[in-house]
Amino acid sequence: MLQIKHFVYNAFMENTYVLYDETKNCVIIDPGCYEQQEKNTLSTFIQKQGLTVVQLLNTHCHIDHVLGNQYIKTTYQTKLALHHLEEPILQATAIYAPQYGITNYELSQPDTLLKEGDQIKFGPVILDVLHVPGHSPGHIAFYDKKNKACFSGDVLFQGNIGRTDLPGGHRDTLLQTIRQKIFSLDDEVVIYPGHGAQTTVGEEQRNNPFCKCSA
Repeated sequence: MLQIKHFVYNAFMENTYVLYDETKNCVIIDPGCYEQQEKNTLSTFIQKQGLTVVQLLNTHCHIDHVLGNQYIKTTYQTKLALHHLEEPILQATAIYAPQYGITNYELSQPDTLLKEGDQIKFGPVILDVLHVPGHSPGHIAFYDKKNKACFSGDVLFQGNIGRTDLPGGHRDTLLQTIRQKIFSLDDEVVIYPGHGAQTTVGEEQRNNPFCKCSA
């Protein structure tokens, strides 16, 4: 059965997720750990649970979601997977990191490029890759149909939607993405966003004011 551990990291209050099951294999989604204490918290959990990190995934490559990429890659000798349209977004992080006071950032390089329809498998868990642009061009979500969980990054939040004023963002594209890709999932699917509290597809369909205006 899928187990989900949630951490909140860095000044942007970014959600990092560790997914694991009874096989003790795990994947890490969007490691935002930057300070050493944050890295230690993540590693301590992995060690105590006896987990083996088999995959590192990025929903997208804005800096708050990738600060811990290189740490995870080197510590656990695992590969980084992301959408090919996020490669230039990732490369840009090293340029603008100092503007946020981030002086010890280590740029990581992708090992695997994902696309719509790909699957991430570990143990009995299968994550379907959904291409969900609008917040960034190559933004993807990871959907576990069996366990009714969707790791949506910065596409959809509880009562809100992702920013579209950053390079590559586009509001109409984001709203279309939400309607076609996220709201097509079952109402009870839990949305695990890149920031803030979890929600459900049905809750956001009924109550999210941004999505109501776009209907």
